[in-house]
Amino acid sequence: MKLAVVSDTHVGDRLGHLPSLLLSSLEAEKPDLILHAGDVSSAEALEVLEDIAPTVAVRGNADRLHLPEEETVAAGDFRIGIVHGHQLFSLNAQSLTLKALEMGVDVLIFGHTHRYYHDSYSLHGRRVTLLNPGSPTFPRFEGPGFAVLKVGDEIEVRRVLLY
Repeated sequence: MKLAVVSDTHVGDRLGHLPSLLLSSLEAEKPDLILHAGDVSSAEALEVLEDIAPTVAVRGNADRLHLPEEETVAAGDFRIGIVHGHQLFSLNAQSLTLKALEMGVDVLIFGHTHRYYHDSYSLHGRRVTLLNPGSPTFPRFEGPGFAVLKVGDEIEVRRVLLY
């Protein structure tokens, strides 16, 4: 199973539409599912993503859409949690790992910082992967992009830079 992971697109509050380079890159990946970690900011952006693949999104601090604060999806034998991150006290590895354990997930996807981050941690005998795909539209300190999760016997994470 292949999942595309995006966050912090800010269409509607900062940008008029999703960039064509992002859309063509997502289409080229042929994901089974798109996960959006918040700050979508427009229903139209979600509809455009839905045209590429089924999309699961959570509400970010800039969203006025009726989206859940967090979601959990199953991918193969793995459970993936999605939050934006603004609702957490801190976005450090310990807080994020504890949130993943609280949600009972193997992977926690978050956004909010507009910066790519990927690492794995073990806590209380459980291994958790943390992933922030960065922002494809308003990145901080690095290029615009998104992430791809390939789920099989293990989870592979790949970063996709748009340029």
